[in-house]
Amino acid sequence: MSLTSRIVLAMVLGIVFGSIIKFVNEGAIFGSLGNLILYDFLANGLFDIIGQIFISSLRLVIVPLVFFSLVCGVVSIASTSQIGRITAKTLGLYLLTTAIAISLALTFALLVQPGVGLDLALPEAFNAKEPPVLKEVIIGMFPTNPVLAMAEGNMLQIIIFSLLFGIALKMTGDSTSSVQATFEKLNSVVLKLVTILIELAPYGVFSLLLTLFATQGIGVIGDLAKYFVLLIFVLIFHGIFTYSAFLIFIAKLSPVKFFNKMKSVALFAFSTSSSSATMPVTLQAVREKLGVKSSVSSFTVPLGATINMDGTAIMQGVATVFISQAYNIDITLTGYLMVILTATLASIGTAGVPGVGLIMLAMVLEQVGLPVEGIALIIGVDRLLDMTRTAVNVCGDAMVSCLVGKSEDQFDYEQFNSDE
Repeated sequence: MSLTSRIVLAMVLGIVFGSIIKFVNEGAIFGSLGNLILYDFLANGLFDIIGQIFISSLRLVIVPLVFFSLVCGVVSIASTSQIGRITAKTLGLYLLTTAIAISLALTFALLVQPGVGLDLALPEAFNAKEPPVLKEVIIGMFPTNPVLAMAEGNMLQIIIFSLLFGIALKMTGDSTSSVQATFEKLNSVVLKLVTILIELAPYGVFSLLLTLFATQGIGVIGDLAKYFVLLIFVLIFHGIFTYSAFLIFIAKLSPVKFFNKMKSVALFAFSTSSSSATMPVTLQAVREKLGVKSSVSSFTVPLGATINMDGTAIMQGVATVFISQAYNIDITLTGYLMVILTATLASIGTAGVPGVGLIMLAMVLEQVGLPVEGIALIIGVDRLLDMTRTAVNVCGDAMVSCLVGKSEDQFDYEQFNSDE
């Protein structure tokens, strides 16, 4: 079986067995001993351990992968001015797709009206984390201790240090050719480690989804079914039609080829719910399947995993309309424009902050005068929706990589058009 087929099978089995364990546990069908074995030992014990070890293994390779691949990518770039162009294009495209994403979310939410008729009372208080000050975020992007940045997994600081290190290594010329060769070899070793981990993906995917559905189950959707289905629809719509439009009209590339080569990555992202954890898989696919040269992909993919939040922006748009309608609070046109602006800029302003999705949503709600406590309404199903959001995000990272790579003549057409 292909890797995609094995991941799909693992997903289906994980969801089915997890849901069965949830049903058996709630109904106490096999008594307390049966529930102890099924839930505490298997779902919350053995398979949770396997799933968490798998995620930890993926996170293990992120820092060396970003550092070595980005340094090697910068060294291979023809001129330092090209680095500035790649950075500007990448940031611009990520901001543009995020703005389009939240605009679509607001449009569909206003048409469908998922919160109308609920007439909900204010829920119990929800303590949202304080959003960071933009000044602190900008200053914090530049590391004072690169070793500490790598130890803490601060991706923006790692990217900045890798860029500076790569530029310095390139400027020293032939005198450091042996160092450059060493970095290339180390990069190859890390990529081989990624390949090994990808082969183990179906087992990790099965364990993660079994634990998730045994804990939450599908029944958590309940009264939020309209919100849930609408958000899934907008995510899929944006992922297919918006990204296809960019590929067709700007890059002149086939979206069918693109999505066919990204399907295993999207499934992987869906299962892990983490753009960062999926980054090694995304980077490998962008290089080896889509044909984007490492000089571009080694920068666009790590940066996208940190700041590209199309899926999160869509959630914020739909959630804002849902919460305002559920509490019968009207938002003017100016308010909706503020939602677009705030969410787009916040995607960079809160990059690398834990729990970024809820922090950004709290910022948006406060900006338009909606109660932050409304987050408590949707937080129950957010974990399930986060899976689809992550799949959209990684496809966006790959799409932007193709656009930037093609514009900089760092793209292999034969590799992109070849059959897998």
